[in-house]
Amino acid sequence: MSQPTIAVLKGDQTGQELLDEALRVLDPAVTRVDLDFQFFDLSLENRRATKNQVVHDAAAAIRKTGLGIKAATITPGNPDDVGSPNALLRELINGQVILRTGRRIPSVRPLAGVYAPISVVRMAVEDAYGAKEWREGEGLDEISYSTRKLSRRVCRQVAEFTFRYARRIGAKVFGGPKYTVSVVYEGIFKEELDAAAARYPDVRYDPQLIDATYALLLKTTGEPLVIPALNRDGDSLSDLVLEMFGSIAGAESVILSMNDDFEVQTVLTEAPHGTAPSLFGKNVANPLAMILAGAALLRYIKTDAAARASRAIYEAAMETINDGLKTSDLGGQAHTDEYTNEVIRRVKGKLDVWDALHG
Repeated sequence: MSQPTIAVLKGDQTGQELLDEALRVLDPAVTRVDLDFQFFDLSLENRRATKNQVVHDAAAAIRKTGLGIKAATITPGNPDDVGSPNALLRELINGQVILRTGRRIPSVRPLAGVYAPISVVRMAVEDAYGAKEWREGEGLDEISYSTRKLSRRVCRQVAEFTFRYARRIGAKVFGGPKYTVSVVYEGIFKEELDAAAARYPDVRYDPQLIDATYALLLKTTGEPLVIPALNRDGDSLSDLVLEMFGSIAGAESVILSMNDDFEVQTVLTEAPHGTAPSLFGKNVANPLAMILAGAALLRYIKTDAAARASRAIYEAAMETINDGLKTSDLGGQAHTDEYTNEVIRRVKGKLDVWDALHG
């Protein structure tokens, strides 16, 4: 059996610096997992130089290997420029679900009442992203238009994943679209969520409109939740959820594509934050989300060694923070590389101990 290959999508500014930290942790000398890495330069400069061909090449590699990890990239403001590679990548790898989980970060105080994990299952394609947009008229009579779409196939995949994931972690499915205002458009997603609830009667289901979901999250009593959301709703909702636990840099983002039997075919992981230009070159940014993105990717390599390494990284990353070594966004003073060095030390130690006990 050939060793797994990870497509590594390089990015911009602090995003690339943090990817470098994650790759240090994924080094086979640290994880004891034999991996190959195939690199693609998705920096703004190279996307412009290749007219986004590098994005297509990276997506083809992810489809072939099934595994990818991506740094944050710059999205230029000019609509005639190369744009963001994110929506294009998700389309090219047939991504359907983006999973982001807010969880307790040791020694970091979350929003009052929040202690159990909250996962946002965001639709990865369609909806407002990639919609056709145009304007007509002039002056105050100018009108902008947008043509969005939702396919039943993608809605069903998101709904099915939501209920399977909630069953696996013992959580309640909570929230949903604004189907009362958008009966036809958003209603198709609500129909698929209701149908999935009927297929999984053992999973608790508490449907709420998206505005009520935001309000009720601020009153959560700590029950584990899985929240299905449309593409744009999920984009903003996941940012809120991660900040409720202390930092948007506190969790990984996982993009999944599945076949018609809901089996995972490709996985692309990343940090949910941007390129943080104000932190570039200062060695102070928090690498936690990118390190966890690497740990999450290992979960989809079906070997015992990869599963052990993934667990070791998750535990080491959180234990390091719990023992007081944390970056400034979490109330600490550690430098980026200092935090990563300690995570690496702990991962190696854990794997040594586990081998001694169970090897």
